[in-house]
Amino acid sequence: MAFALTTLQGLQDARFDDVIDARAPSEYAQDHLPGAINLPVLSDAERAEVGTIYKQQSPFDARKLGAALVARNVAQHLMGPLADRPGGWQPLIYCWRGGQRSGAFATILRQIGWRVAVLDGGYKSYRRLVREMLYDAPFPARIMLLDGGTGAAKTEILARVAARGGQVIDLEALAGHRGSLFGAMAAQPAQKLFETRLAQVVCTLDPARPVLIEAESNRIGALRLPPSLWAAMQRAEKVRIEAPVSARAAYSLRTYSGFMDTPERLAGVIERLRPYQPAERIAAWQAMVSAGDFATLARDLITHHYDPRYQRMRRGHVTDEVIALPDLSEKSQEMAAERLIERIEIGNLQVLPG
Repeated sequence: MAFALTTLQGLQDARFDDVIDARAPSEYAQDHLPGAINLPVLSDAERAEVGTIYKQQSPFDARKLGAALVARNVAQHLMGPLADRPGGWQPLIYCWRGGQRSGAFATILRQIGWRVAVLDGGYKSYRRLVREMLYDAPFPARIMLLDGGTGAAKTEILARVAARGGQVIDLEALAGHRGSLFGAMAAQPAQKLFETRLAQVVCTLDPARPVLIEAESNRIGALRLPPSLWAAMQRAEKVRIEAPVSARAAYSLRTYSGFMDTPERLAGVIERLRPYQPAERIAAWQAMVSAGDFATLARDLITHHYDPRYQRMRRGHVTDEVIALPDLSEKSQEMAAERLIERIEIGNLQVLPG
């Protein structure tokens, strides 16, 4: 049975028991359908070997080897990850275009008696829908941007707004990066996987309600914001969090506490600031690292590096409201979240008819 995916929401509505990505592990790592498990019918090395034989020897020899490898690998999946699947199991299988790899896998599973669907057009059909949503169509909800300097607790305030029922997208969590040289959380996802994660969230949005997003440049680490979102962010109203430098420095120390445990890593990041700062300032910062004077270092980085860059980037931008906080305690963050919810509710009223 072929399954045609016409909307991104359609995959969730179909309620398959499992979604199986039959492609090679490297293809799966680049991007995959939400919730898909990777049961490759050919490994990366096997796929390369079959392709080489197809081009350099003969298509017949390549297909014969490919069939043997697929049969062996599917047998391993049946004896391993699929061993506990019941008789009524209904999976969806896909490969790159919905052709030989997923078709071969599905044929074997159907012979067992399972009701197997193959994604019509394969991964490419899914990717086309993601691109249409994030590259071509207008962003489906009105955006409100949460702005503020480094260490202003914007990510935590976003989470507090979400906990109060506000509609929020945490771009930095989706991108695996906090948006600065100090911001790498782990290896970032590939660009396509980031867009898949974002599209999943966009599918859940209520178009009638504003969505709160942290103000970003058009890149988060190595990843680009897709055009539809970036265009909407440039038109969005903006609320800025302001807090004293001392409070932001203390918050930054808590957020990036891992750097204090690995001074050599911190020193390496500071070296990467050399193109933007005078040599004597870099030397002073490195001396603070060596002395363990992280509190002074955090204040200095905000005062001499991050705040000036923030001012340059925001020059000419209009801020619709400023929320001034005396500190970044939990009480102050809750106060900011409450004010943001109030503004979001005003936005809801503005889009109601009549």
